[in-house]
Amino acid sequence: MLLEFRTKNYKSFVEETKFSMIAAPKQSGLDYSLFKRKIKGKEIKGLCSSVIYGPNASGKTNIIGAMDVFRSIVLRGNVKNSEEKASPNHASTALELIPNNKLSDPQPVEFSIDFIEKDLRIQYSISVDLGLFLEDEHERNVLSEELVVNGDRVFNRNGDLTFGNLKAIKEYLSSSMEAKIESAIEIAKNSLNQEELFLTNGFKLIFSQSFVKIVTDWFANKFMVIYRADSVQLITRFTDPQKKAVYIEKTTDKAARLFGINSNAVGYVISDDDSAPKLCSTFKDLQNKKGAAMAAELFESYGTIRFINIFPLVIRAIQTGGTLVVDEFDASIHPMALMSIINVFHNDDINIHHAQLVFNTHNPIFLNSNLFRRDEIKFVERDDESHFSTLYSLSDFGTTGEKGVRKHEDYMKNYFISQYGGIKDIDFTPIFEEILANESEV
Repeated sequence: MLLEFRTKNYKSFVEETKFSMIAAPKQSGLDYSLFKRKIKGKEIKGLCSSVIYGPNASGKTNIIGAMDVFRSIVLRGNVKNSEEKASPNHASTALELIPNNKLSDPQPVEFSIDFIEKDLRIQYSISVDLGLFLEDEHERNVLSEELVVNGDRVFNRNGDLTFGNLKAIKEYLSSSMEAKIESAIEIAKNSLNQEELFLTNGFKLIFSQSFVKIVTDWFANKFMVIYRADSVQLITRFTDPQKKAVYIEKTTDKAARLFGINSNAVGYVISDDDSAPKLCSTFKDLQNKKGAAMAAELFESYGTIRFINIFPLVIRAIQTGGTLVVDEFDASIHPMALMSIINVFHNDDINIHHAQLVFNTHNPIFLNSNLFRRDEIKFVERDDESHFSTLYSLSDFGTTGEKGVRKHEDYMKNYFISQYGGIKDIDFTPIFEEILANESEV
């Protein structure tokens, strides 16, 4: 369960930005949106969903991109560029794209995450020196790194490497570790690499491979950040389909038929010539009296293809208690299908593993007090002068005063009159008036 994500100096988010999935205090209503967990006797209330609004180019995608980049850094275990070029988020492989392009002095790039997995509250943060925007030859350096488990600091890397309470992960340490803890610490201090994360390298090798596996498994399998939904990202959902064979995931195919596909089954094909999976429509070839598969884009709409690519991840999130974060989740998909997916995450009888759904959108239908809590509705604004982005929640307005937000208000109406911000007045009329004026002068 994701509780909080923070970043600083990631593209347009220059100042520290906090994305919270912890229920705001003094919020009431829609209690089905809450997950309650006790860690060391303290109750934590997490949200099961969140929706992000803001005008084009405000930074909505950047906050999701920051999550994706942090995920990729943790799984790589270093701040070097990746040779893997398949990701649509280029900043996850070319880290020189991360720092804000308006800064003339190098500032650290920071990421931190707070999540619960296997009854452990894990808080992990890094600060890295990546130089200036596009400075790909800069000598990169992990400036600081900290791991806190159930409120106890396990280690802190800030120039020097210091250790706190290893009892927080005692059950994950080897039986012989307690007797040689001092020598292990010395070895760890001498093995630091400025470009490598200590957590996934030295700490994993010297202290606890099993604990680090809990962290990396969560990042790899439960923190599902989809910068752009396409079939290449989703092939890990499937079990090694045979080449030249069509792999049809039955549950997804059934959902696709509910979505509106009635004539063809949909599946993935891997050919000898290309290892990348191709989404295909399958049908009977009446002339040759056998099955055939052809590229789905020849038969299905863009919205249908997006739905087929996303729905397996919805299934996976619900089954595993994962956190599904999707950029433009609702693009080209009918609102009724979207509402049904959201209702699955809000259904306590189905969402028994505490899965979460986070997405950005331009669709105002989700600005509804009967659908989302105030602390689940986020906004992003970008300053016209500095071009820096800020992220805030509807619950930040409070409930009193001129800008107070009360339960059962018409959130959509108030949004369009710019009561909450996160919207931009756009008028293209002067452009066309100028074009017509220039034509009349010719």
